[in-house]
Amino acid sequence: MKKNFPTEFVYQVFALLISFIIVHAVYVTLVRPAAANHQQQEAARLADDPTYITQESFFVVIKDYEQETCFILMFWALSILAYKGQAAWRQHKLLQRDLLQLPESLPIGPEDTRELAERVHALPSMEKQYLLPRALLTGIERFSATRNVQDVSTAVQDVCDAEGERLESELSIIRYIAWAIPSVGFIGTVRGIGDALGQAHRAVEGDITGVTENLGVAFNSTFVALVISIILMFFIYQLQLLQERLVLDSDRYVDHWLVRKLRS
Repeated sequence: MKKNFPTEFVYQVFALLISFIIVHAVYVTLVRPAAANHQQQEAARLADDPTYITQESFFVVIKDYEQETCFILMFWALSILAYKGQAAWRQHKLLQRDLLQLPESLPIGPEDTRELAERVHALPSMEKQYLLPRALLTGIERFSATRNVQDVSTAVQDVCDAEGERLESELSIIRYIAWAIPSVGFIGTVRGIGDALGQAHRAVEGDITGVTENLGVAFNSTFVALVISIILMFFIYQLQLLQERLVLDSDRYVDHWLVRKLRS
């Protein structure tokens, strides 16, 4: 029995590796050097003028390891969303084609099912795995076996419902990433507050630099994680909407081009 190669799993693994390499390279070559340079300049200006109000930098906000992890997870999730979105878009394009190639007013009888099934089987192997050809073929085969229009409608609906559930379950990895990003941000918050408390004795002596720096880590990690989570959830819901429309439009397509033309 021929086994399907796990293309999507391999894609996800390589997407994670590539996201890690690119984001880490940007952090090492750009973000952390720019953040360190900005902090040195601000410290020098503050030493020269105690009344100087320090300016925040974007690189300082995102420089820590928690923020780097959040960006890696974000780009990983976006790459998976792009993969699934492209797959759904290709299936949507199939809805624009007349797969059965029948006149609008021509009824379909049991004697026509063999020819219609051959037309569906003639599609490229990749397209035959899509929802619409599978739903059409299920309806045709059910009508050939039972000659009952209601059974055909029920069978097609079952195929569409099963596909909707499958698409929903495949979003679990993306939802896990969307949950993990705020969690990583909260880890940074806990780490920053813990390090700030470790510098409390210096604050009592009048040196609050360590406390403020670590509190900045705590708040910046949460801020970045929540912003990334908001952006990511928007794209997740857009993909979910696209997939739900695919299932509903496929059901309507089969009903229009097949079910309502059936004659026992």
